[in-house]
Amino acid sequence: MQQLETELKTLIIEALNLEDMSIDDIETKEPLFGEGLGLDSIDALELGLAIKKQYSVVIDADDTETRQHFSSVENLAKYISTNR
Repeated sequence: MQQLETELKTLIIEALNLEDMSIDDIETKEPLFGEGLGLDSIDALELGLAIKKQYSVVIDADDTETRQHFSSVENLAKYISTNR
């Protein structure tokens, strides 16, 4: 799981052009949106597309649990590993 979390941190940095950040700047359990990493809804769409392309996992925007899946790198990794 730790390898997937590291891959996701790299994917977040690359997909969202966060060139000033390194994987060490992103905490695994830190919120991705709001007070944590500070991502917004446009970032969520771009990240969702990157995850679909990289892992062939589709995250349904209409699913009531999507917000929970995107809440942290840890939760995103769990969702991807379960749905690959």
